[in-house]
Amino acid sequence: MSRSLNKNALNTIENLTRAQRWVNRPARPCTRHHSSRTTTTDVFSHPASAKYLTSATDAARLPSCGGLPEIVVTGRANVGKSTLMNAVMGRVNLCLTSKKAGRTQMLNFFRIGPEPGKLVLVDAPGYGDRGRQEWGALFDQYLQTRTELRRVFVCVNGTHGLNDHDRAMLQQLDAQCQASGGTRWTLQAIITKADALARAKNGRGLVAQIQHAVFEAAPTCLPAIVTAAAREPHFGIDEVRNSVAEACALR
Repeated sequence: MSRSLNKNALNTIENLTRAQRWVNRPARPCTRHHSSRTTTTDVFSHPASAKYLTSATDAARLPSCGGLPEIVVTGRANVGKSTLMNAVMGRVNLCLTSKKAGRTQMLNFFRIGPEPGKLVLVDAPGYGDRGRQEWGALFDQYLQTRTELRRVFVCVNGTHGLNDHDRAMLQQLDAQCQASGGTRWTLQAIITKADALARAKNGRGLVAQIQHAVFEAAPTCLPAIVTAAAREPHFGIDEVRNSVAEACALR
């Protein structure tokens, strides 16, 4: 199979995103509004400056990142999380990727932008059957104590949809978001591997099903962004960048 998406596939993926509008959603109390400061292009215009900072294996090792706003990305093991983050940062292998589930086993911190940086992206260990209890404890501690955190992204595999682990994670995050009134951080889903949906006969319907399932599990979750990051040209990456910049008050 070609490693590039053809024009028909790209058009199909674009149509998939329109399915998001089919879900009628009430007002979300956890949505943030920020004043305009800069553009998304400015934030991600220097991919070579993206830098791995450090990793944390336990709460005592959580680093100080100069007060920069942080975005954390989580998802079921092997959901394509690290591949997505590489695409967002404009790099190929800054985040280590692997076909073997569970490669990410700690919180990995990456600075975006030249010194002193614009923000920090955090790659979290995967959850689910191949996750570990200690990884979940570290992630929970990070969520509860990290004052720099602005948004939590939950990646959902578009080819599989939500499973019980995804629902449990979304429900947990939704409860925390509601408890704080959205004043600490907000929540958003990202549908990965949308190139597979583009080849499905009912791709738009599958996206709508995932959107509905996400909303049922987490009413405060912002609408999912549909992405394809494994092959060129990528799709949905600018939408993720826009969301990151908005959450960090950088646009």
